[in-house]
Amino acid sequence: MVSYVAGSVLWLAVTDALLNVLPISRGVYVALSAAKGAVFILLSAVFLYQLLKKREQLEKAEEKEQQLLTLINSMPDFVCFKDSEGRWLRVNDFGRRLYHLEHIDYVGKTDRELGELVPFFKDAFEQCIESDREAWKSGTLTRREESFETLDGERKTFDVIKVPLFEDNGMRKGLLTIGRDITQQKRAEELLLKKEKLSVLGELAAGIAHEIRNPLTSMKGFIQMMQETREVNDDYMRIMLSELGRINQIVSELLVLAKPQSHNYRPFLLSEAVSYVISLIGHEATLNNVLISVHNNAPKACVYGDQNQIVQVLLNVMKNAIEAMPGGGSLYVRVSEAGGTVYLDIADTGIGISKERLQKIGEPFFTLKEKGMGLGLTTSMKIIQEHKGTMQIESEVGKGTIVHLTLPSSYAADAASG
Repeated sequence: MVSYVAGSVLWLAVTDALLNVLPISRGVYVALSAAKGAVFILLSAVFLYQLLKKREQLEKAEEKEQQLLTLINSMPDFVCFKDSEGRWLRVNDFGRRLYHLEHIDYVGKTDRELGELVPFFKDAFEQCIESDREAWKSGTLTRREESFETLDGERKTFDVIKVPLFEDNGMRKGLLTIGRDITQQKRAEELLLKKEKLSVLGELAAGIAHEIRNPLTSMKGFIQMMQETREVNDDYMRIMLSELGRINQIVSELLVLAKPQSHNYRPFLLSEAVSYVISLIGHEATLNNVLISVHNNAPKACVYGDQNQIVQVLLNVMKNAIEAMPGGGSLYVRVSEAGGTVYLDIADTGIGISKERLQKIGEPFFTLKEKGMGLGLTTSMKIIQEHKGTMQIESEVGKGTIVHLTLPSSYAADAASG
């Protein structure tokens, strides 16, 4: 408007001066004056048109901005815009209520300055500073959980997303922060986890009671019989000692599952452990008409761990394989090494396992054996996991089972620990 008024005054003054100076007739003077007025009117019309158009655009922009603000303010999430220096530009109503900024002029202030104005949330604002630094450093969307205590004593947890914005030349433009309150969700997850733990504890307790009660019932019966006959029967004593050994084995395997044990970790040749186990089960394999074949493509493969525990795993797996071939068959053991990993495959030509039962393999007290406890594979899987390895089982009914074991070589384990 100032430019328009100044330009109009200048136009009128200059054109009037020129008309008065020029030696022209009355008719020409009148014609030029009319032309001058027409040009002035035309320019004024163009100016007013542009002014009205600009006003309309501004009104639409303001309307869109108001709609956006209404939407943002109605969100149940924390939404905040900051400039390239971390100064707050705008925050929605939820954010103002959350940090008690209703009566504080937050615009242009940093997190640290707001922490001085609202000391209760000083630690929360320090978290924001750290997460902002991570977002700018990554240069892309970041996501993390942030927790802090509110004035009413409730501890809230937020799923925070931060989006750094950049100019075309790569300079910082601003930072968008969106935080969703997931406090109730976290509580629900904790309750669900507690319920799952109680459920597992109940199943475990029921399994232990069942497995221990069976041998105790047998022992009780034999003791009552000896009490009635007043005689000590050697066969009864042998059976009771066997049942006591079974109870002791159950308790020992439960201890392995329940808490970490002290292990003698050292490098050892896997081929030595395989040979030792085969020598232990060789007689049983012969009795069951099972032929054992070993293909060791890595005789110098060295594993870092507790050799006795690895022997226990191999013994469990190979005995299971022999028992899965009651009519005889073949047991294949293959050892290889590649990329810092030792691979051990144990395959049999036994009866196999159905898909339904295969999914439950490894669960405590789930067993396919008539007299089994269902803890052997559970213990084996835990041992392999503690050795940073993996254990996978493939099986098909009528064709047999393959157990795939992987263990890091001692060189890879040394490099990782180093």
